[in-house]
Amino acid sequence: MPERPDYPSLIAGHTVVLDMINNGDAGLPVLHDLLRLAQRALGAAGTSFAEYGPASGRIIAAAGAAEWSIGRPVDLGDPATAQLLAGPRTVEFPVTALSAEQADQIAGRGLHRMLTARAEIGGVLIGSLHAYYPDPDGEASPEHHTLIAYLSSCIAHMYGDQTGLPVHGDGPVVAALADGLAIIDDESCVRLWNPAAERLTGSLARERLHRPIPFPVPPSGQVVDHQQPDGRWLRITSGELPGFVASRVVTFRDISDQHRRDHDVDLFIAVTSHELRTPVTVIKGYAETLGDHWDSLSDQERREAARVLGQRATELARLVDRLLAAANDAGPVAGGPLAPFDLVETLRSAVDTLPAELRRRLTVDLPHDLPKAFGDRSSLATVLTELATNADKYSPGSTPVELTATADERTVVFRISDRGIGVHPEHVERAFDRFWQGESGDQRRYPGAGLGLYLVRQIVERQHGWVSLRPRNGGGTVAQVRLPRG
Repeated sequence: MPERPDYPSLIAGHTVVLDMINNGDAGLPVLHDLLRLAQRALGAAGTSFAEYGPASGRIIAAAGAAEWSIGRPVDLGDPATAQLLAGPRTVEFPVTALSAEQADQIAGRGLHRMLTARAEIGGVLIGSLHAYYPDPDGEASPEHHTLIAYLSSCIAHMYGDQTGLPVHGDGPVVAALADGLAIIDDESCVRLWNPAAERLTGSLARERLHRPIPFPVPPSGQVVDHQQPDGRWLRITSGELPGFVASRVVTFRDISDQHRRDHDVDLFIAVTSHELRTPVTVIKGYAETLGDHWDSLSDQERREAARVLGQRATELARLVDRLLAAANDAGPVAGGPLAPFDLVETLRSAVDTLPAELRRRLTVDLPHDLPKAFGDRSSLATVLTELATNADKYSPGSTPVELTATADERTVVFRISDRGIGVHPEHVERAFDRFWQGESGDQRRYPGAGLGLYLVRQIVERQHGWVSLRPRNGGGTVAQVRLPRG
């Protein structure tokens, strides 16, 4: 590692990134450029950024020697990750401090040391920035620690300002309430604002007292659901405050999870009815045609009707399986223990089960000497079918869909590439959400339930692998699945 960061590279690169932001760019494209800038300025072999949710994390962007890790889950219980999240803002450690599997994968690429920094705003954790180095005995300078902390702050601010979560003592009972509690006067101005109210709204007591309450208050004894600017949903109730003139007590709680579940149920019903309608209508139509006009149909017409009935019935059965799997928040995953298996043989067998029209489009280029993968052989047919069907749906029929495979020191990889409409950089993660669609409404050009990629990620990650999407050079999309080597 150089003694000092590359400040000229930092200044030049930062100007480019600021120009992107000023021109309206945002999200992953800017994040990728920031990571490339961080790699050069820190003198690292590679960089990555992990985004954290309440219970898990995922590497959503990477540069240089770390690009292979895009899409990889991050275990928040890993000791090194826990040290970063609970300890100093920046931490340096050997990759051997990570879980054995993750350490083996990183070290297998010649990377032996990490410098990391938390990305947070006002105490709210957003993610972490990682820089990787090949020299195991090197040591980051104080300037490197300062620079990676600064760059992680730049990334955190891309997510928008958020308010911290300080605690104020409004008395032992009010302060201990899990629900937000406010007392308002007859002009709806706040007279009391407990710590839970601060946490739920991001509005501090000192900022809120003697000012109007920042959401609608229902009449006494009634309930209203209200969405906050940050997207969270609050359920608000109010009542008269006995013994006080012209005062009301208002309580509220976060119902975002419940609202999301209710939304998922509504969406599940809507998607189910929409996606079942087409195959059911076709099956019904052909069955009625055969029943009403059997004698007047030629033998060829009967065979064609039977072929379409079989094809649509297969589509219907597959759709029902996917809907049921998604409804139970589980994919059709392994029926037995994980074990080494021949990935090339498995992929070739899975190709034979694809619809004939898709097989004719598919070009297969698989090496004969690919190392064995470790996972569940039986589930790979589902993964390949979903990815290949997606590629078929979103690309012109005159272009090929390509299946390739490679291996590195620690993983085996197969890719499905198409030359279709491509995937927007800001959608490469959202595409794996359950029921998510790039288009909405009844006029969608590309029908579907929005379940295929969701189930693929469930299946692959339960085999200790990961899956990612990226735009293909020259147009189209590349879906990449990585599994541990056997």
